[in-house]
Amino acid sequence: MTGTEAPLAGKVALITGASSGIGVGAARVFAGQGATVVLAARRAERLREVVAELNRTGARTSCRAVDVRSDDEVRRLVEFVVERHGRLDAAFNNAGVGLPRSPLHLMDDTSYDLVMETNVRGVWNCLRHELTAMIAGGAGGAIVNTSSVGGLVASSVGAPYIASKHAVIGLTRAAAVEYAAHGIRVNAIAPGLTRSEMTDQWFAQSPGTRERAHRSAPQQRAADAEEVAEAAAWLCSDKASFVTGATLPVDGGRTAW
Repeated sequence: MTGTEAPLAGKVALITGASSGIGVGAARVFAGQGATVVLAARRAERLREVVAELNRTGARTSCRAVDVRSDDEVRRLVEFVVERHGRLDAAFNNAGVGLPRSPLHLMDDTSYDLVMETNVRGVWNCLRHELTAMIAGGAGGAIVNTSSVGGLVASSVGAPYIASKHAVIGLTRAAAVEYAAHGIRVNAIAPGLTRSEMTDQWFAQSPGTRERAHRSAPQQRAADAEEVAEAAAWLCSDKASFVTGATLPVDGGRTAW
């Protein structure tokens, strides 16, 4: 894309959780819309495969292996982006983990800690360092956090996951209000059922779950990762210049029922 067909042309974007699912979809969409993209996730080899795929198309893409639970690793990631590209214009904080459905009273602390540390502290770590870089850059920016329909309504997953995704929306709103004066917009997306390694594992472990999940929304299907990523890309673009503090459901109508 070029010109008006490339909404992210000239922007430097960071995407976390970029080794699978919505993150890979976002890497393709953001690069396809003209952004210079830095990808981050824990799986270094998978990241390199995604970078190689995109660079063969002429995209400007690089990567770093990062665990978003580590504040130090996230700090060094954002510093890498700024040192390499001079600034950070957009960030898609997409890294997260899920849980199989289980009664709350039967869950142990390990499951709770993994989800909250990744889904909440991970977004917290990313926001702090991304906001610092954007303020220092002086040109504002846009940040999108991945919540879930589980951040809006109770869904068929474990309670800690639902709590974590509600927390992401709270962090999003707080940051949007606090940093509007710096020209920084902060929004969230709330994906519904989306094709990914996580959902494939879920379906494999629970026969019949796929059919029930498809029936849970009016469109009665799962989204492709790129369909969800398009919403994040729009929110990161100047086309969404008057949108901040919002949570955009991308759920095939799941939360309309």
